[in-house]
Amino acid sequence: MPRLLFIAERFPPDIGGLASSGGRIAAALCQLGIEVDVLVWSRYLQPGEVLPPEPIAENAKTPQVYRVGLYRHWDMSMPHTLNVLDWLYQTRQYDAVWGHYLFPAGFLAVWFAQLKGLPSTISARGNDIDKGMFPPGDFARLLWTLERASLITAVSQDLKYKIRHLSRRDDVMLLKNAVNPEIFSPIASEGDKAAAVALRTQLGIASDEIVLGFAGEVREKKGQSFLFKALTKVRSQRPACLLVIGEVRANQEAALQIYATQYPEDAQRIIITGHLTEPAAVAQHLRLCDVYLQPSLWEGMPNALLEAMACGCVCIGSDAGGIPEVMEHGKTGFIIERSHLHKLGEAILECLELDTSIGQVIKQAGRERILADFSPAQEQASLQAVISRLVISSHWMIRP
Repeated sequence: MPRLLFIAERFPPDIGGLASSGGRIAAALCQLGIEVDVLVWSRYLQPGEVLPPEPIAENAKTPQVYRVGLYRHWDMSMPHTLNVLDWLYQTRQYDAVWGHYLFPAGFLAVWFAQLKGLPSTISARGNDIDKGMFPPGDFARLLWTLERASLITAVSQDLKYKIRHLSRRDDVMLLKNAVNPEIFSPIASEGDKAAAVALRTQLGIASDEIVLGFAGEVREKKGQSFLFKALTKVRSQRPACLLVIGEVRANQEAALQIYATQYPEDAQRIIITGHLTEPAAVAQHLRLCDVYLQPSLWEGMPNALLEAMACGCVCIGSDAGGIPEVMEHGKTGFIIERSHLHKLGEAILECLELDTSIGQVIKQAGRERILADFSPAQEQASLQAVISRLVISSHWMIRP
């Protein structure tokens, strides 16, 4: 059985799309018959501490996860992680290395693979290109990583385009995100309706309030300031709340406090669930949203938006990254240019004025778009193509 080392900065139960996509991809690789070891950094362990994986049943198709405590700075964490990787390689003898996100995981995956003479795959997921290109990013390291990886996957055509112009590589493979349509689905039964009513009551949402939704971590790159301003604009005309299915990033708490000082009544109608570990719980909250918002300043292909569309939400998103690749304006959702995000509130009010029948058509079209192009089966087929190319290009050893 081929053995793969999968390096990630975040991995379940960590919060965010990067963690969830890493967990999903590692699990899918195991289903393809690959033995996967995951190395992920943790801020909850002592610096340098290594937490070995929990025992798993024999022949279980699930990754083994090693967690390594982060030092305060990467100039300590990276060399120590290489020591851990050396130890793992001596005992596990990997056939290939996968870096999930270009830095730090992608860089370290390529460097370690080069040292051991192994093929490497790096996965561009979102703003990792932009973070590496501009200060305080390290453009030289970004370019080195892109040029020396055996194989590159990108989550959107937008990222493929950027990578091609940076590295002059024409062999970047598209690896789209995937959504489980059985978990992320619209309200379909009387039981679903009753559960939605009960959840609204539990969250303290009034029966006449419009629910504006956002999932993930509220932070500046996700359009935090525009979310808050939009809530104020909508509430100036209609009862409404902002349901944050996730949390506010710690370094953005001050911005929320400033907003609360300026608009205390509006701030009281921001409902923050905290991190929900179960996908089914996320889906239950998404079904409450009258309008789902994705006002990102830059993006890859946001999992949260795909999940909202699969749940039958009417979605408004920016034109960042791969969002226009999944959402066609006026047909499967609504696009607002990043230069016009200050008008997000007006866009929401226009959306709320739509005839109910038009809204239903858009909801259905959005879900069908997810079913057609972002299914787990399609992701697994893409992963099989990635692995096949690695095997062909590197002749990695197939273990008995």
